[in-house]
Amino acid sequence: MAEPSIATPPPLPVLRGVFFITGTDTEVGKTWVSCRLLERARDAGLSCYGLKPVAAGCEDTAEGLRNEDALQLMAASSMALPYEQVNPVALKAAIAPHIAARQEGRRIDLTRLAGYVRGALNSHPADLVLVEGAGGWRVPLNDREMLAGLAVELQLPVIQVVGMKLGCINHALLTAEAIRADGLDYAGTVANCFGDMAVREENLITLRQHLPGAFIAV
Repeated sequence: MAEPSIATPPPLPVLRGVFFITGTDTEVGKTWVSCRLLERARDAGLSCYGLKPVAAGCEDTAEGLRNEDALQLMAASSMALPYEQVNPVALKAAIAPHIAARQEGRRIDLTRLAGYVRGALNSHPADLVLVEGAGGWRVPLNDREMLAGLAVELQLPVIQVVGMKLGCINHALLTAEAIRADGLDYAGTVANCFGDMAVREENLITLRQHLPGAFIAV
């Protein structure tokens, strides 16, 4: 039997709840996808916002350090939160967060980071909240803790953004395994297609066959 085609995916869904957004790698479109999900919820009349708890690669402005991803999340949200709540840990260098923090003489602490997010969730309840990670799933915060620990601490279901490029199947399956091994709900996959990819349709079908959870969007 021929495999079903997903060349024409269903419309982007309206999500409700609090989700952690991770990706197969850095620069795979986590923020772009998060913004589209927020805009979809906002257009449907839901209250929504995005958080970027840790951002490396911030620019000095008159208001302080600002990260482009965090600003995009704010622009796509229906609720206005102070920048410091959206991005409580802002780091200058566009490198791994634990290295950027070390260069600035700072230490990122998981307990404190979880406290920041809980504070935002408690003070600003909403129909949809997206907590965006940095890079992929196994990104260190310090010598002992990973950013994945934030999702574990808050017990958030995880949505994985898969950057559709050569090697994405291996990266996506390993990430899904790690998420489930950490005891979290794998809520679904968003395949983000950018540039030209050979046999992209076949890769999408393979991902849908092997990944757990819903195939949310292409």
